[in-house]
Amino acid sequence: MRFDFNVSGINEIMKSGAMQAHLESAGQAVASAAGSDYASSVHQATYTAIANVWPDSAEAAKENYESNTLLKALGSVGLRSGKGG
Repeated sequence: MRFDFNVSGINEIMKSGAMQAHLESAGQAVASAAGSDYASSVHQATYTAIANVWPDSAEAAKENYESNTLLKALGSVGLRSGKGG
């Protein structure tokens, strides 16, 4: 069996509005699960869309540092870290 991988087609899907909407929803879910002082955004990189979630205050940053709040929030919404977690 032969399988041809269409890289440009995959890149198009990964940057699509539908993918960005899905990532925005997932990012907001993680930020909400983490607490009120967490924020999220989606941006388009060269080949894909990327969601980011971060502590939006010094207190939240300290809490995240001490308790891994964002990592726990990922798990609570059924996601996992893209960094091998």
